[in-house]
Amino acid sequence: MLYLIEHLARFLPAPVHRALMPLAHRVRHSWRKWRGSPIAGVSVVLTNLSGDILLLRHSYGPEVWALPGGGLKPGEDPEECARREVMEELGIAIEAMETLGPIAENLSGSPHTAHLFAATSNARPKPDGREVTVARFFPTHSLPEPLGEVTQRRLAIWKARGIATRG
Repeated sequence: MLYLIEHLARFLPAPVHRALMPLAHRVRHSWRKWRGSPIAGVSVVLTNLSGDILLLRHSYGPEVWALPGGGLKPGEDPEECARREVMEELGIAIEAMETLGPIAENLSGSPHTAHLFAATSNARPKPDGREVTVARFFPTHSLPEPLGEVTQRRLAIWKARGIATRG
């Protein structure tokens, strides 16, 4: 049901879509909490050739800097979902991607599996203006505030895997 609503929302003009996103986010959060059904999604730690990390701000939810990503569609491969989300939200085609593994957590009151990936691209992000309002690369030593809790946890995993120091 939520997938159908999200799909139909693509036909709305971007300003209307962006204005409705906070309400849709609250409804989705409440629905997940009420259902308690397991959900799954992806996050991508996307760096440029200088090692800077791409972070974005959503038009909904907490006003924090976050990683690109989103929810898995039924039957969708996590890696394909990661590529789709980055393309839809930022207009960036990812070629090479490294799987960092799944993370078991609780999100919106439901059990959640997050599939974490690392990728590199020097392409300039072009936020979709619907879900993502701003996106840019930041040096790892100077990340913006506030970083979302989820983003902080995922970056810690990425750093622990040594991806941040590879050259």
